[in-house]
Amino acid sequence: MSLPAPDPSSDPDGLDVDRQLPYQVAVFARRISVAGELDRAAFLLLEQLAATGPANVKTLAAELGVDSSTVTRQAAPLLRERLVARQPYPADRRAVRLALTPLGAGRLAQVRCRRRELIAELTAGWTAGERAVFCVLLARFNDGLLDRR
Repeated sequence: MSLPAPDPSSDPDGLDVDRQLPYQVAVFARRISVAGELDRAAFLLLEQLAATGPANVKTLAAELGVDSSTVTRQAAPLLRERLVARQPYPADRRAVRLALTPLGAGRLAQVRCRRRELIAELTAGWTAGERAVFCVLLARFNDGLLDRR
């Protein structure tokens, strides 16, 4: 489903969209992270491990679009909390992969549920069409960021 880009010159509320949009995106990112009780980096790392299974730091860094040192730093608290564990790599016993633990999978499920509930609450007054348009536009926005890597 592809939607035409909104025409900023026809903004009925007279908002300065070029100024407001970056601000609103930043506010959204901060508030959704706080609401889930798991910081953004941890959530994304756990999501990646849940989606793809155990992986080494270099692979995770490539998939998340960050440096290996960033993944190592982000994984440290997850390892301490036993949400992630180190596993030996079958082909090379000296190498390790990070894997989601059952505790990590449970925590991720809780955060996903809280976020779904929050989004449902925040969009309760929206029509199904409005939710769909928001989802499409947000996905398009995120895809644009992915293309910039």
